[in-house]
Amino acid sequence: MAIDPAASGAVLKRERVRDALLELIEARRPGDAVPSERTLCAQLGVSRPTVRAAVDELVVAGLLVREHGRGMFVAAEKITQELVAGSGALTVPQARGVWTSRVLELRTLPAGARVGRRLRVSPAATIRYAARLRLVDGAPMAIEHLHLPAALVPGLTGAELEQGDLYEHFRDRHGVRVAEAVQSVEPTVVTRAEADLLDVPELSPALLFERLTTDTAGRPVEYVRSVYRGDRYRIVSRLALAPSAPGADETHGDETHGGEGHHHPGFPPGDLTSRAPVRFSAHGVVQHD
Repeated sequence: MAIDPAASGAVLKRERVRDALLELIEARRPGDAVPSERTLCAQLGVSRPTVRAAVDELVVAGLLVREHGRGMFVAAEKITQELVAGSGALTVPQARGVWTSRVLELRTLPAGARVGRRLRVSPAATIRYAARLRLVDGAPMAIEHLHLPAALVPGLTGAELEQGDLYEHFRDRHGVRVAEAVQSVEPTVVTRAEADLLDVPELSPALLFERLTTDTAGRPVEYVRSVYRGDRYRIVSRLALAPSAPGADETHGDETHGGEGHHHPGFPPGDLTSRAPVRFSAHGVVQHD
């Protein structure tokens, strides 16, 4: 698949505008006003369509609210449900298919406030930013934006991002051993530029992944934002609802699992009354045409 440079450039520009808007949102509280599109164009030095596309995405994602005649405001906070693995039961098998990558951009730049907070570095600290197109069996599946502390991977190359397992390169070439990651998944739609790269219609449903990875010393080593095709990729979870051992509910209580007032993903409130842990495994499924 040939990559359209215009589509690639549009995606990368919109990503930078999106990051700037997210910094504005995170510095405000729900209900606070956000500068107008005209003001944002002047502040960010980009065109009105670029700002509008980024704003539209954040409105669809539920982070911004437009009110006719009043302007844009920070949306109310989302309800977050966390899946917590019990007794080491969490497993995440690799998704099926042959996965490859094509680098769209690789450069060194300042972290900025938003990414710096996630990686626990100064906004002025340098990071390695990479955008890559992920393919499965040669078909485009996802657009991935990686942010890595430059001090940890100073010699990171495009070849490492396109060949082999990235975490193996971290370990073998840079001495970085990943240990844990926190990842969120939520629905979104693709922009026109993203649609061109993913070979889907504009505004097609997609899955938005955000992941923060830490190493064995607890240092953040990777912040990733990825957009996956909703028509070809899905997450399947297997939940074990029965207690794994006698007395499990007394052991865990409701500090981390279940209990009155708690809610498990995919189950309406009240369906699960046990305080026992919900053990689960998850895997990605690529749907073939």
